[in-house]
Amino acid sequence: MFKKISLALLYAAAAYLIYRYGEEIVAWFQSSSDMALVIVAATVMALFPVIPYPVVGGVIGAAFGPVLGAAITWAGSTAASLLMFLLVRYGYQEWGQRMLYRYERLGKLTVLFERNAFLTILFARLIPFIPSIIINAYSALSRVSFAAYVVASALGKIPAMLLFAFVGNTLMTEPGAVWLTIGIYGGFLAVTLLAYRLWKQGKEPVQSNREA
Repeated sequence: MFKKISLALLYAAAAYLIYRYGEEIVAWFQSSSDMALVIVAATVMALFPVIPYPVVGGVIGAAFGPVLGAAITWAGSTAASLLMFLLVRYGYQEWGQRMLYRYERLGKLTVLFERNAFLTILFARLIPFIPSIIINAYSALSRVSFAAYVVASALGKIPAMLLFAFVGNTLMTEPGAVWLTIGIYGGFLAVTLLAYRLWKQGKEPVQSNREA
């Protein structure tokens, strides 16, 4: 119990500091040239999402350009998701397992998630409006392997981080082209959702229509 309370208080304190000095940190992104420090700061901002991470990614993209900005944003977001995974798994998995399997439907859903963890996490990461913290926590509380989580998360985050950086850079250089960037990503997202739906349908058991 002490470990759980300590981790929760530490996270809350760090979140408050980000809330208190978040605007100063974002402003610093625009003037800093130290890439390593920017990655560390981006990781902290993703770990404590007081300021929406698309805003952070856009500022980094405007400051460093679309490609390098996307790489920095991706590195920070990926590092934050891994830290969150380890935090939840180390501090709360035992409690979480009891919660996940207490209810029959949730337990069955978790079993299906664990069997198809890699593709489910990958597709979930490709959809930017699914909160990252939910994916992080649910994966950590389940029995998903750390390796599968790392690879799926890292790959799935690439398109969204590219979008954030490109939009931020486009707003600074060619504001009129931002809708083209969003439109291209919207098309990509539609294809992703269709592929995920077809994949889910393929995983459902096929019922025989033949009469007994």
